[in-house]
Amino acid sequence: MAAIEVKNLSKKYRDIVAIDNLNFHVDKGEVVGFLGPNGAGKTTTMKILTCYMPATSGEAKVAGHDCYENNLAVRRKIGYLPESCPLYTEMNVWEYLAFIASLHQLDYKEAKTRIKGIVYSCGLEDKIYSDIAELSKGYKQRVGLAQALINDPEILILDEPTTGLDPNQRIEIKNLIKNIGSKKTVLLSSHILPEVEATCNRVIIINKGKIVAEGSPEELESKAKNKVSQETDIKSILEKVKGINAIEAKGLADKNEYAFEIFIDSDLDLRKIIMEMFGRSKSTDLLEIYKREITLEDVFTEVTKE
Repeated sequence: MAAIEVKNLSKKYRDIVAIDNLNFHVDKGEVVGFLGPNGAGKTTTMKILTCYMPATSGEAKVAGHDCYENNLAVRRKIGYLPESCPLYTEMNVWEYLAFIASLHQLDYKEAKTRIKGIVYSCGLEDKIYSDIAELSKGYKQRVGLAQALINDPEILILDEPTTGLDPNQRIEIKNLIKNIGSKKTVLLSSHILPEVEATCNRVIIINKGKIVAEGSPEELESKAKNKVSQETDIKSILEKVKGINAIEAKGLADKNEYAFEIFIDSDLDLRKIIMEMFGRSKSTDLLEIYKREITLEDVFTEVTKE
């Protein structure tokens, strides 16, 4: 049984289609990145999965429970960190986590044990009696993660967990999520693609409410048009290569230099082809040729561009 299963899921706001017939699953133990540009439908999907809003049509199940018909059972199985986690800043960290534990109906002894473990896991030992209002944004995000873990959920749903953090704070939260992901199922959205690439087993990319790509980061990178990209700077050769298939002009560097991105359907070494091309011309000079590996960011740009 999948930890999360979505079938033909749609959500409309009057005439606006936020998500359109989504179908995907997240298996137990996976860490899955849920990506898309602003307005693609990521947060809407997560709100349906966390029982904060109903779908217009289709089916969403978490841990085998329907998110609409059995929302209490779903909420017992999940931990949720929204993009802007509502923290009670007048409390200290211990008080806040104890309050969240009470909402989950944990008794005092169990709550105390859970809080001690979570505080350690989230790196909050030195801040346990600090007022939340006085914490840095990075530590507030740690508190948000801690509250999502307080009920020992099977599944974590994290909406932009590193938004607004500086690079060092992002690294800390990324490592924390990676450690948590070794023990739980995680679905997370993020705009920081290198972090997703380093953290997630699998990626789902949506655009305009539809899934446009799905697979491991490595699979998506290798399948990106099944092409390897090589860039060259060429003098006085624009017209000679303009008609050649799989070569795209990248723009004019100056009146005599042109940059091209050359795509091929395999791991073919283009150096021989390029050198032969230049060998037939006495008026051109090859300045540079190098191979650039396809990244997850390239895939994201390709599948979400207008």
